[in-house]
Amino acid sequence: MFTGKTKYWWFQLLGWGAFFLMHLFFAWLYGKLDTPKDQCLFFKRACCFVLIGLVMTHIMRIFIRGLGLLNHKIGIQVLNFILLTFITALLCGLVEHQLLSRFSLFMPRELELLKRRGIWLMSIDGTISWCIYIFLWNAVYIIYHYERDYQQQQIDTLRLKSVVRELELKTIKSNINPHFIFNALNSIRALVDENPERARDAITELSNILRSSITMHKTETVMLRKELGIVEDYLALEQVRFEDRLLVDYHIDEQLLDKQIPPMILQTLVENAIKHGIGREVKGGVVSIAATIKNNFIELCVRNTGKLVYGNEDTGFGLNSIRDRLKLLYPGRSGFEIKQLTPETVEAKIALPA
Repeated sequence: MFTGKTKYWWFQLLGWGAFFLMHLFFAWLYGKLDTPKDQCLFFKRACCFVLIGLVMTHIMRIFIRGLGLLNHKIGIQVLNFILLTFITALLCGLVEHQLLSRFSLFMPRELELLKRRGIWLMSIDGTISWCIYIFLWNAVYIIYHYERDYQQQQIDTLRLKSVVRELELKTIKSNINPHFIFNALNSIRALVDENPERARDAITELSNILRSSITMHKTETVMLRKELGIVEDYLALEQVRFEDRLLVDYHIDEQLLDKQIPPMILQTLVENAIKHGIGREVKGGVVSIAATIKNNFIELCVRNTGKLVYGNEDTGFGLNSIRDRLKLLYPGRSGFEIKQLTPETVEAKIALPA
């Protein structure tokens, strides 16, 4: 990769080298390279031309950067560059005249014009030619910097969007905490005397869930296999509380176990099903969890016994967090819906790109 300074000098050499080749072509076309003397004179004059162009445009660039001409409004920039172009071209014409005079590089026709018109008129002629070259140099320089600044602005905008997206995700994730912690602790306390071994297992399950909740901000996705492990721990704890009032049914396509999904998103659906479904049913009910692939989309579906109360489940923080995370992670490429599937069953479904 070229640094800015290296790239600048490459452009300088290539640009003035192109002017040199252009002069060479026209000198050959008009028969000015027929004799060794003509060839020697041409190459000496061409070297002077390239040297003057390199040095004077570099000095001009120092002034442009030093005075911050690219930082002004466009109207002021245009006026500044027109004035700078004329001044630089005038200096180039004077320097070129001095070099040609010092090393006796004038052509016979130029010597005759010099005697008739004088040094200043000759310098003005040279200035007009140099104005064209300096104007082209400035045009390329300005266009390059505008293009570079535009690209940098685009990169900065994308970086800002990425940072905002990351902060939004962290904000959403930081608010996702299991609502069942106190119920789980009460259930574990009751198990300590009745079934110490099950109490130890319950503590491990609760620890796994809390660990996943705390560390979920470190990654945007996890394998479905790992997410199902958290869901199983969660449901195992809830079965301690609901006992035979909670039945669980799994329908998981094993080919999807290694697929990536957002962390804790399936657990949030299951938690919502328990809190707003099974928890409100006197006789309890069934939670059915399915993961299938359909039309190149991973479908995560949670069904539970219960009735959908619009304005509650539909606007709850847990479900809103799912919508927000899907919008940030898969803009326009995901789906989420919750509906009353049958009079006794609520269905929540998420569609993710496979």
